[in-house]
Amino acid sequence: MCGVTGVFAPGRDAARLAFFALYALQHRGQESAGIAAADGDTIRSHKAMGLLGAIFDEDVLAGLSGHIAVGHTRYSTTGSSIVVNAQPLLERSDLGDVAFAHNGNLTNTDELREQLASPTTLQASSDSEVLAKLLAEDRGPLIERIARLLERARGAYSVVLCTDDELYAFRDPWGVRPLVLGAFDEGGYIVASESCALGTVGARFVREIDPGETLRIGADGIESRGIALPMQSHALCMSEYFYFARPDSQFGGRSVYLARYAMGRALAQEHPVEADVVMAVPDSAVPAGIGYAAESELPYIEGLIKNRYIGRTFISPDQQMRSRGVQLKFNPLVENLRGQRVVVVDDSIVRGTTTPRIVALLRDAGAREIHLRISSPPIVHPCHLGVDMATYDELIAANMSVEEIRRHTGADSLGYLSLAALIAATQRKRDEMCLGCLTGAYPSVPPAHRERARAGSA
Repeated sequence: MCGVTGVFAPGRDAARLAFFALYALQHRGQESAGIAAADGDTIRSHKAMGLLGAIFDEDVLAGLSGHIAVGHTRYSTTGSSIVVNAQPLLERSDLGDVAFAHNGNLTNTDELREQLASPTTLQASSDSEVLAKLLAEDRGPLIERIARLLERARGAYSVVLCTDDELYAFRDPWGVRPLVLGAFDEGGYIVASESCALGTVGARFVREIDPGETLRIGADGIESRGIALPMQSHALCMSEYFYFARPDSQFGGRSVYLARYAMGRALAQEHPVEADVVMAVPDSAVPAGIGYAAESELPYIEGLIKNRYIGRTFISPDQQMRSRGVQLKFNPLVENLRGQRVVVVDDSIVRGTTTPRIVALLRDAGAREIHLRISSPPIVHPCHLGVDMATYDELIAANMSVEEIRRHTGADSLGYLSLAALIAATQRKRDEMCLGCLTGAYPSVPPAHRERARAGSA
C-alpha cells in the first residue's frame, strides 16, 4: 500500500516539505520511512524502520539539504520488513545517482529479474529494487528509459524518483495505485500518493497523474509523456475507496468521505435492521457508519475508542496479551453500549480473525444485540497488485457462506454491501476500477493465478 511523495521546490527545503507530506500519508505504511534529497550536485538520504516521527528530527533533516526530495513510507507486500527494503532506494547509473520510491506490486518480477545484467547484485528482496535496477542499467534519457519500463513491467506501480537535478513520477498503464500532482503558489511542484498530502504542505491540487503517464519536472518546467494504453486503461484499486485512502482525499473529483458516506446509506437500504444505535469500527468505516445512521434515522454513537499510538509496533506483546489482541487497539465505551441493540459498521472482513474479537469486546461491554454491516462486498480473491491480503485458504469469504461467517463472528446478523451499490457510491464506471479481490477479474495477474482467478469469477 505504501505512501510516496516527490518535491521540486527551488529555494525551499524540499526534505522538510516531503517529511510533512509523508506525515499525511503515514496511514499508508508504518514499517519504515525514508527521504532522499538532491541539491543539484549530490543526493543524500536517510531511512530506518519505524514511524516517521521516530526516524526524523531537526538534525537529520538539516543534513538533507536541497530543493528536490523523494519520500516513502512502507507497508510491505513483496520483500521482508527489514531495513534493506526500506525506501527510497539509491541506485548508481550512467546518469549519476537515482533515488527511487515505489508503491504497488509487480506481477512479473521473476521475468524482469532475469532481464537484469547483474541480478546477483540485488541487495533487497523487493520488486521495487528490480524496477530501480532496470532503469539504472538501461541507456538513454531517463524519460525514455521509463517509457520502455512501462512497456515491460506488469502490475501496479506508482513511482517517484529523482536525479541530482530533476524529479520524475510515473504510473502504471492501469493506474491501480493513486498518484496526484500539486503545485506551490511560490513556484515548484509536489507529487504524492493522495491529495490529502497537498494541503498539509500548502500546495494546491492540480490533477491526478494519468495511467501510463510520466512527468519530468526540472528547472525548465514540466514535461508529460504517455504510452499506448491497454483497452481498459483505468483500474484504480477499489480498496482505496472503502479502506486505504484518507477520507479527505479525492479520486476522479469524488471525495473519499462522500463515497464512504454513500456506501453507508446504501448499506442501510440493503440491510435494514431494528436497532437502537449505530457505531463504526474506527477509522476508515466512520463515514459509512454516519451514512448508515442518517439513512436509518438512528443515533450514531462512538462505541470503540482507538489507541492511535499502537500502529504496527515492533515490540511484540506476550502470548496472553496477543490473545486479547483487539484490546491493544480498541477500548469500548461501556456507557454507550450497555443494553443497546447495536449496528456495527466496518469496511471489510478479510481473514475473519479481528471481527470476532470486536464482537466479543462489545458483548462484554453490555451490548444486547450486535448487527454487523460491512461497507464492501465479500473479499473472495487475494490481491496481486500491492495489498497484503492473504491466500484463498486464509480469506474467510472464499471458504464460508455469509451465514457461516455470521456464526463465526458471533454477530446476531450480518450484511454486506452489494457490488453495484459500492460502484455507485464512487460515481465511477465499473470498467474504471480494479475489482479483483471482489470479482477475480484483475487488470494484470501473475500467470500462476490466472486459472484460479477465472474459475472464481465464472
